[in-house]
Amino acid sequence: MRRRVEIGILHSSSGDYCAIAAASRAGALAGVSDVNASAQSFIEMMPVLRDPRGQVDLYAPLCHDILTTSRARHVIGCATSSSRKEVLPVIERHGATLWYALPYEGFEASDHAVYMHACPNQHLLPLLDWALPRFGTRVHLVGSNYIWGWEINRLAREVVANAGGSITAERHLPMGEIAVASMVEEIADLRPDFVLNSLVGTTQYAFVAALRAVRPDLPVLSCNLTECELPRMGGAAEGLIAAGPYFAETGTGFANSHAAAAHASVIEMARLFERHEGGEDMPLAELLALDQGAGPIDFETHHTALPVLIAEVRDGAFQVLRRLPPVPGDPYLARHDRRAPARAQLRLVP
Repeated sequence: MRRRVEIGILHSSSGDYCAIAAASRAGALAGVSDVNASAQSFIEMMPVLRDPRGQVDLYAPLCHDILTTSRARHVIGCATSSSRKEVLPVIERHGATLWYALPYEGFEASDHAVYMHACPNQHLLPLLDWALPRFGTRVHLVGSNYIWGWEINRLAREVVANAGGSITAERHLPMGEIAVASMVEEIADLRPDFVLNSLVGTTQYAFVAALRAVRPDLPVLSCNLTECELPRMGGAAEGLIAAGPYFAETGTGFANSHAAAAHASVIEMARLFERHEGGEDMPLAELLALDQGAGPIDFETHHTALPVLIAEVRDGAFQVLRRLPPVPGDPYLARHDRRAPARAQLRLVP
């Protein structure tokens, strides 16, 4: 008889960034289905779903609800760094584990979190390395007004300055803001070589449409754009450039990297729980110590090694322009060689 294991899934079905959250939730549920359908699996996963509806103040109480009304001690979820920051204290207080499967800005460490998507040495740094010699060194920064936009732009300023370049301006807008006219007018006046776009959700969709109307050929680069948001931008998305660990290509199994990373998170959870009976109730550090590096999660950083892909939207889909081998996650950019070959690689394709 299989052992039943409850896991929490904390993603929104509505709100400003619901396309991203929906993709992540679909990937997590696909992972649960695959585990439960496997004849070799010793466990049956039981998802405990909660929907914060895109409201950042609901993430912490709903995470608390998962941890106090079910046996789940592992929660996959949160689609923004703001919601992750809200949830982590609850997770830590209960000795639970958060599996975060979206790109983020790094500079964070928790004994109770696993980071299954890319951090800056796996998206921003290789993207700028590729873009600066290609497009030029006058860079314009735009971002949503919270930690993701602040930190990505802070790092970008440092990289551009070290390359001898300059920042034409840095602008932030609140989440959900669609009044982008002044931001676009400034870009048209300053004529940067390219724009680094860290806007999120509906603000990004409004910005890209307005910018394309006045500067259709200006390169716009991003570290958090995937296929799940392209339908919301339509033809304005053509030519957008993004960095990530995965893009949907012929023969790949998922529609976007959010779904792929969420699926990989659930599969790795299942492997850990099957290999270490009772692992679902253990603190993360104890579980990883027992596993002795058998899986893709780095014991020290709780990040994974991921490939780096740079892709451009052409005819409504991403086409990969550059592909680098897997790079270990380095959240504090502390390793001597940021591009050292990976020891263990997270598989994003089934």
